[in-house]
Amino acid sequence: MKKHVNWAVAALVLLCSCQPNDGWHKLFNGKDFTGFVQLNGEAPYEVVDGCMVGTSVKGQPNSFLATEKNYGDFILEFEVLCDPVLNSGVQFRSQSKPEYNNGRVHGYQCEIDPSDRAWSGGIYDEARRGWLVPLTDNPAGQKAYKRDDWNKYRIEAIGNNIRIWLNGVNTANLFDEEDASGFIAFQVHGIGKDDAKDGKQIKWRNIRIKTENLDAERMQGELTAETNRIPNYLTDSEKSNGWKLLFDGNTTNGWRGAHKEKFPDHGWKVENGQLIVLKSGGGESTNGGDIVTVDEYSAFELKLEFKLTEGANSGIKYFVTEKEKPSGSAFGLEYQLLDDSKHPDAKLSTSVDGSRTLASLYDMIPATNKRFNGIGQWNQVVLKAFPDNKVEYWLNGMKTLEYVRGSDAFREAVKGSKYAAKMYNEFGRFGEAEKGRLLLQDHGDEVAFRSIKVRELK
Repeated sequence: MKKHVNWAVAALVLLCSCQPNDGWHKLFNGKDFTGFVQLNGEAPYEVVDGCMVGTSVKGQPNSFLATEKNYGDFILEFEVLCDPVLNSGVQFRSQSKPEYNNGRVHGYQCEIDPSDRAWSGGIYDEARRGWLVPLTDNPAGQKAYKRDDWNKYRIEAIGNNIRIWLNGVNTANLFDEEDASGFIAFQVHGIGKDDAKDGKQIKWRNIRIKTENLDAERMQGELTAETNRIPNYLTDSEKSNGWKLLFDGNTTNGWRGAHKEKFPDHGWKVENGQLIVLKSGGGESTNGGDIVTVDEYSAFELKLEFKLTEGANSGIKYFVTEKEKPSGSAFGLEYQLLDDSKHPDAKLSTSVDGSRTLASLYDMIPATNKRFNGIGQWNQVVLKAFPDNKVEYWLNGMKTLEYVRGSDAFREAVKGSKYAAKMYNEFGRFGEAEKGRLLLQDHGDEVAFRSIKVRELK
C-alpha cells in the first residue's frame, strides 16, 4: 500500500510539471524589494500585507522604486489603490543616466490621476517631452478610474505600439519610438515643504509581467483613437482614415514658395527629418519667404510638430488664397507660433490682449488653457477646420480656442484686428474663403517642423 501511494505522488508531480507555463512572472514577490532600487527621492517604501506601499513626504522630489532589470517588449499588470489627494504613475522603458539631468528618472509614465482631471491611464513622458497621451478627448477612458477602490492596469509595450488598459477600458494607444527598453518603476509623487498631502499612501499589488508570446496575449476590445508620435510616419490606421504626409522627412515635395512656382532656393533646409526655416534677423518674409502647400484645402485636420528657438516668431496660416501679394507674409488666418517669454509680440495686439501669443488666432482670439513643452522641445499642433466653418486650435493635447468662420463674433474680431482694412474688398471677406493653401511662415527666426500630416474632413 505504501509503494502504491508513492507512485501516485510521483505521478501527480509529473503531471504538474507537464502543465503548460503561461509565461507570467511576479515582478514583486510580496515579501521584500529584492530586484528593486530606489531612485531620485527618498519617500519610504515598505511591504504591508503583501502590498508595495509608498508614502508621500514633504520636501521630497519624485521617488521611484525601480527594477534593477531592464525590459523591452512586455505586458505588465498591476492593481493600485491611491489616496485621492495624490498623483502617481508607473514608469516603463525608463532611464536614469548621469549625463541626463544628473541622473533624473525620465521616460514613459502610465498616469495614476484620481483628480477631477481624470487622466488615469494616459501616457506622460517624465522629465522629457511631457504629455504624449492626455485623455482630453477620451470620455470613456476618463470614467474608467475608481477613486476609492483598487484599479487594475495593463500596459502592453510591444514594438513601437504601447497600449494601456484601465479596468478593461483602453485609455492609450500610442505609437512612439523614443525608447525600446528600460526599467519599470513605481512612483511616489513629490510634494512641497508645506504641502498637506504629507503622509498619504499609494499601494500596489498583484504585479506581474510577461515577456514572450505577447501578440497572442493582447487584450481584445474597443481601442481608443491612435496617437502617433513617430516622426514623419503614418500608421496603417492613419492611412485608412485618409491621412497624408505633407513632409516625408527628406524632400520638400508638396511645397513651394508663396506667390512662387518653386520652393525657395535659400532660407529653408531639410535636415535630420526636419523642415527648418533659417534665422535671418527677424524680418517678415525677407529671406527665403513663406512656403505653401501645392494643394488647397477646404475642410481639413492638420497635425504637425514644431520646435522654437529662443525668441522665435512664426506661424501656420490656412485658407491662404494668394490673391493679394503683400510686401510681407501672405494673408491668411494664423495659428501663432511664438516664444511668449522672449518675443515682444506676446505683449502686443490691436484690440485683444494676448491675441498674439502662442496658439492664438493671431491678433484676433487669445489662446487659453495651453501647455507648452518649452523652447528647444517638440510641441504638437492640431488644427481642425470643419465643414460647418467651426475651427479648433489644439496644443499638446489641450484645446486652446475655437471659433466659427463667418459668424458675427468672428467678423467683429476681424474688425478689431490688423486685418480690418482687408475685411472686405475685391478679393472677398478676410478669412472666409471656401478653400486655400496651408502656409508655414518665414519670420526671420529659426523654427523646425516635422510630422506634418493632413486629412480632409467631410
